[in-house]
Amino acid sequence: MTPPDIPELYRAIGRREVFENGYGGGVAALPTDLHAFERFVDSYYLDDETSLAWTVRASAGSGAGKIVGATWLGDFDLHNESAHIGATAYSPDVWGTTVNPETKLLILGLAFGHGFGRVKIQADAVNARSRSAIERLGAQFEGVLRRDQRRADGSWRDTAVYSVLATEWPATRTDLENRIAAHSD
Repeated sequence: MTPPDIPELYRAIGRREVFENGYGGGVAALPTDLHAFERFVDSYYLDDETSLAWTVRASAGSGAGKIVGATWLGDFDLHNESAHIGATAYSPDVWGTTVNPETKLLILGLAFGHGFGRVKIQADAVNARSRSAIERLGAQFEGVLRRDQRRADGSWRDTAVYSVLATEWPATRTDLENRIAAHSD
């Protein structure tokens, strides 16, 4: 993710339906214009030099190369071999497509290829769409952290936590590859 990506990312995800289920702190965190979105991205994705943030681009079709979302890999704990995929959001235009499975295939492959033993993926406990997507990836539900994070409106978020372990990665990778192949057939 680089600053020149921000205007196109704003057009993709700077939308109420993206924020309404908890992304970014919920609807109250939805930036009102491009300048506010630039500040949001700077604090949400780019303020931590130890994490990696990416814009996600469509890889095929008429929109090939177009930015359709963003994601992040961070919270690196080298001693415990763990990392966290988070802050993932996509344009509603690509919900239900292979964009999320393809993105997770790449990022999980990167994490496990660099020796991590556990990758955490989490969502607001009330975000049924994200939780379902995480479960379809093959991540295992670990539980709910109650009153875990304050939302932008001041309410408290419960966080549903999932993970994929290195020992599960070969089967998860195969399942993701099969999902992607089936969708393209």
